[in-house]
Amino acid sequence: MAGAQVSYCVDMDKSVIIGNMEKRGWVSVGPDDDWQFYWASTQTCRNLFSVDSGYRMNDFQLINHFPNHYELTRKDTMVKNIKRYRRDLEREGNNLAEKSPEGRYLYLDFIPTTFILPADYNMFVEEYRKNPNSTWIMKPCGKSQGSGIFLINKLSKLKKWSRESRTVFNPNLNKESYVISRYIDNPLLLGGKKFDLRLYVLVTSFRPLKVYMYKLGFCRFCTVKYNDSAREMDNLFVHLTNVAIQKHGMEYNNIHGGKLSVENLKLFLEMSRGKAASDKLFNEINWLIVHSLKAVAPVMVSDRHCYECYGYDIIIDNDLKPWLIEVNASPSLSSTTIADRILKYRLINDIMNVVIPPDGIPDVKWNKIPSPENLGHFMLLLDEECAAMADAQKSKKQRQ
Repeated sequence: MAGAQVSYCVDMDKSVIIGNMEKRGWVSVGPDDDWQFYWASTQTCRNLFSVDSGYRMNDFQLINHFPNHYELTRKDTMVKNIKRYRRDLEREGNNLAEKSPEGRYLYLDFIPTTFILPADYNMFVEEYRKNPNSTWIMKPCGKSQGSGIFLINKLSKLKKWSRESRTVFNPNLNKESYVISRYIDNPLLLGGKKFDLRLYVLVTSFRPLKVYMYKLGFCRFCTVKYNDSAREMDNLFVHLTNVAIQKHGMEYNNIHGGKLSVENLKLFLEMSRGKAASDKLFNEINWLIVHSLKAVAPVMVSDRHCYECYGYDIIIDNDLKPWLIEVNASPSLSSTTIADRILKYRLINDIMNVVIPPDGIPDVKWNKIPSPENLGHFMLLLDEECAAMADAQKSKKQRQ
C-alpha cells in the first residue's frame, strides 16, 4: 500500500493527517488540482457537493464527509431523525418500537427526553411541569466544544435567559435554535468525577449500511468532583466533560489529559460490577450506535465517494445505562498528550486502511469489504450487504 502514488489534499494543518499521507509516499496537491483523497472540513465538503459548484467527482476520488452529515451531527436534526425512526417502526408494528406500560421505549430509549426550542417550547413546559424538580441542559444546535451550554432547574431561569438574549419563544422567528434535554443527574462516577465516552465510529456506506467501531475509545473526565446541588449548577468544570472547557480548570492534568482508555474502563467495571454487567453495557452501546445510524440512513445522501468517522459522545448513568448525547462530524484531531497523539495517528492510519482498496488506490467501484488484517483497531459492527448475503445463503441451504 505504501508504494502507491496517490495525490492527496487537506485543508487543515493537522500533523496526524499529513504524517499518514507522507508515510504512504503520497503527493500533496491543492484543492483545484487532480486530487484522489481529500481530508476536508465539513464546509469544504458542503461547497464541493453544492449544486452551484458544478464539481463532479470521478471514480478515483474519496472524501471524508457525507454531503448532509448534519442529519446526524446537528443536535436538533439527530433528535428529529431518531424520533421519526421510532414513530415509523411503531407505525409498522415493529417489535423494536415496543413500549413499557409507562410509555417508554423498551429497546430504543437511548436519548434523554429532548425538545427543540423555540419550536417545542409549549411541549417542553408541559413535560417540565410533570416533574418540576428536574434539571435540564440547554445547548445551541450549531455549536461545539461546550460553547453556549448551561443548566436550568426553573422555568423562570429559562424565561430570564430568553429576555436577556432578546429572543421570544416564537417558532416563526428566524433565530438560533437550541435543544433542551433532561439532564442525566445520576451519572456513573469514577473517583467522584463525571465522565463521558468518546467513541470513533466509521461509516463507509449508508445504503447498505456499513459500520465500524474503533476499539481505542476513551473516557473524558471533569476536573472537579460531581455535585448536583443548585449552587454548583453553573460550574462547567463539574458538569461538562469537553476538553476545550476542562483544560482551563485548575485541576487539569497535562500528562493524562483527564482521559482514561475504554479498555481500562471495562476492566474497572468488570471488577466493580461484574463481567456480565460490563458486557451488557457495551452491547447496548453498540446497539444505540447502529440504531442511531439506521435512523438517519433513509435521509442521508449515501454518495459512493464518501466515508465518515464520527465522534460519538455517550454518558453512562449509575444503573449502567448508556445515553447518546451527541455525534460529531469532525471529532478533534488535536493532541493534548503524547498518548492522544499516538491514538489519533493510529486512528487516521486505520481509517485509510479500511476505506482504500487493497491496491492502495482510491476507487469507488470497490465493494468496500476490507480484509480482516486491514481493519487495524476497528471492528465491524454491521455490514447490511454481508448480512443479506449470509441470510440468502442460509435460506438456500434450508430449501435444499
